[in-house]
Amino acid sequence: MCGIVGAVAQRNILPNLVDGLKRLEYRGYDSCGVAVYHDRQLVRARSVDRVAKLEDEISKLALSGALSAYTGIAHTRWATHGKPVTANAHPHFSPNADSPRIALSHNGIIENHEELRADLQARGYIFASQTDSEVIAHLIDHLYNGDLFEAVKEAVAQLRGSYAIAVLCRDEPHRLVGARDGMPLVVGVGEGENFLASDAIALTSLTDQIAYLENGDVVDLQLHRYWVVDAGGRRVERQVHTVAAHSGAADLGLYRYYMQKEIFEQPRAVSDTLQDVTAIMPELFGDGAWRVLNSVDSVLLLACGGSFHAALTAKYWIESLAQIPVNVEIASEYRYRDSVPNPKTLVVAVSQSGETADVLGALHIAKERGMQNTLAICNVPTSALARECALTFFTRAGIEIGVASTKAFTTQLVALFLLALTLAQARGRLSEQEEQEHLRALRHLPDAMTKVLALEPQIIAWAEQLTRRQNILFLGRGMHYPIAMEGALKMKEISYIHAEAYAAGELKHGPLALVSNEMPVVAIAPNDRLLEKLKSNMHEVSARSGKLFVFADSDCGIAPSADVEVIRLTEYYGVLSPILHTIPMQLLAFHAALARGTDIDKPRNLAKSVTVE
Repeated sequence: MCGIVGAVAQRNILPNLVDGLKRLEYRGYDSCGVAVYHDRQLVRARSVDRVAKLEDEISKLALSGALSAYTGIAHTRWATHGKPVTANAHPHFSPNADSPRIALSHNGIIENHEELRADLQARGYIFASQTDSEVIAHLIDHLYNGDLFEAVKEAVAQLRGSYAIAVLCRDEPHRLVGARDGMPLVVGVGEGENFLASDAIALTSLTDQIAYLENGDVVDLQLHRYWVVDAGGRRVERQVHTVAAHSGAADLGLYRYYMQKEIFEQPRAVSDTLQDVTAIMPELFGDGAWRVLNSVDSVLLLACGGSFHAALTAKYWIESLAQIPVNVEIASEYRYRDSVPNPKTLVVAVSQSGETADVLGALHIAKERGMQNTLAICNVPTSALARECALTFFTRAGIEIGVASTKAFTTQLVALFLLALTLAQARGRLSEQEEQEHLRALRHLPDAMTKVLALEPQIIAWAEQLTRRQNILFLGRGMHYPIAMEGALKMKEISYIHAEAYAAGELKHGPLALVSNEMPVVAIAPNDRLLEKLKSNMHEVSARSGKLFVFADSDCGIAPSADVEVIRLTEYYGVLSPILHTIPMQLLAFHAALARGTDIDKPRNLAKSVTVE
């Protein structure tokens, strides 16, 4: 979602601010901007287009070669309050006059912005935007009395909601102040220069020395030093980590789209995730995992979006293999409902970025309710989720640029399957022979995935048929039902075709009313114990003149006909079959979107990292 980059340096930092925004583009945004101190005043450029267009706006201001632009902030915005128009783009100025004193960029949502706005308007402040963020800029200006750090501390004490902010002041040009609560913000430490960003990746070209701020922190950055105070106003030290740069991740190579590249990177991503797995052991999930996994009597999975579908799949695996009860909760729902806590529950938070606001919020609620056995499954070792959980498992998908998750999703499934096996072992339900069989299947999984990717030409032909439709039903049964849900989500996300998934046995309980020759039905047909049941559901579709597109295992006995098209995968891959059947869902959505000409990597209204509620 929204991204922040800021710098205080002794060199022209405009190119670095723009480069940081480009590195944050994968998160999703609908406007962008930059503000710098130049020639004793604050100047800015904003755009409702891509960062490349922002560079044109910067050139119009003749700033690119201005050596005096040594302090500045930049921002990519994903609209919450106010439409994506230039007036709502960040950074915001205060006051809105010929010579503004404060420039501010903000990620998050301010819940009491209306009452603050009314008070500030009564004091004579004029609002130029519809955003909640502009309130913070005016509030800081109102409180400013010669010390930006003190003004920011006073201002954030009046805010309710979530925020990460970067603030600069015309009257203190060698200073940059940041604050966070509920939104990620990091400090980049340099020599004679310091930086702020919402994501360490934005600072890759500037420094690999990163300090992660905690909720309630306010940070004061100057050329040769920085310091942090916590929510209680106490001076604190935040550990500086060396964060390896992401090399080559943003190179498209031979591919036209990041999503396409990431679909085909999945065998390697799974192989990398399994790199250190030579046996099933609690230590896969961190120090102290043996004690935790042997003491829990239930599992609670918290996730959103595609990660929620991965968690639903894991429920089948964990309950079948480990015989332990599992609840799966949409994080945004769990955090706001009454539930019955169990201190012996293993709380598993699943998030690609590890910064998903609702997952973090749900995790905090679970911990407040006394459930301290926590495990993070995410793709970013330095994320907030990883820091806040007792145990961790890091998928090794590499950076994922496309908004629609692909390799992060399949590596989450691998991680959750390993968790199911480890819980089964802890409960004495995994024999040595079974362990070796599962490990062999996991080792061969990348090869099996490569064979499924080879089906792309057949899937392209289906996509060309489906792209002319406005609605699609996806069907699955058992542990493949969540994969049907993921397939429908992918289709909606990037092709904008309305798609819904149902457990196939539910057809006759309502969805069958939608089936006609205008409603294509995509079915997942593995050769498992529910195959005959699924075939009956398929007959129900055919009897209503519905057209079926079936992804079937090669040995399942489903034959093509006038109203049934079939693409055959490999032989049934046992409990790991959902991972293989995920890939054709991704390819089908990708090629449908390609045929419809949508913005595949940056679908409308969506963001990669959902850091607000």
